[in-house]
This record gives sequence, structure tokens and C-alpha cells, in this order.
Amino acid sequence: MSSGMRVDLSALDEVIRRLWSLLDDMDKAGETSKYNTEISVSAFGNGATFKEAGDLFSAHQTAKSDLEGAIEKLHNLIDQFGKSTSKVKDKYTEQEYANKNQMGGGGEGSFK
Repeated sequence: MSSGMRVDLSALDEVIRRLWSLLDDMDKAGETSKYNTEISVSAFGNGATFKEAGDLFSAHQTAKSDLEGAIEKLHNLIDQFGKSTSKVKDKYTEQEYANKNQMGGGGEGSFK
């Protein structure tokens, strides 16, 4: 017997759509952090005139690497959640279809 719970499949579709959109944004952020934040060591000066130049460059590289790693982890989390949500939605859709067929309302010509 049914507990009377209903699932709004269109809401699940909206969640999935938003997750894929967010994933696209994460891809863009990942590309930006990887390719558009590169600064050459010479931009920080040289050791002769600015002895901390090497340390500053190293700190920049560490921060850049940390940012790329964080974006990758977020990307993977969003991707995993999107795939899981899609599977859940598919299962609910299959169950709804099976319920309609079981009650004679899903097939063509059921009540001809």
C-alpha cells in the first residue's frame, strides 16, 4: 500500500539542469585557474634586486595549485551529485511508469 508520498519529477529535472550548469561554470573556473593565472618568475623580480622574489613566486605557485585542486574537488563533487540525482530521477520515473501500467492507465488502448 502506498504511503501517499509524491515526488516532483520536474523539480528533480530542475536540480539536474542547475547542477550541469554549475558544472559548466566549474569547468570555466578550472580553465581560468589553470591557464589564466600563470605568472612568470621574472614578474616577481630577480634575486639580485629583490631577494624575496623566489619566495613570492613559490607562494604564488602553491596558491595556484591549491586553487586548481579545490576546483577539481568541487567539480568532482558536483558531477557525482548530478549523476546520483539523475539516477534517482530515472528510478522514480520508471516506478511511476510501472505504477501507471499496473493500474491500466499507462498503455495505449488499455480501456478500449
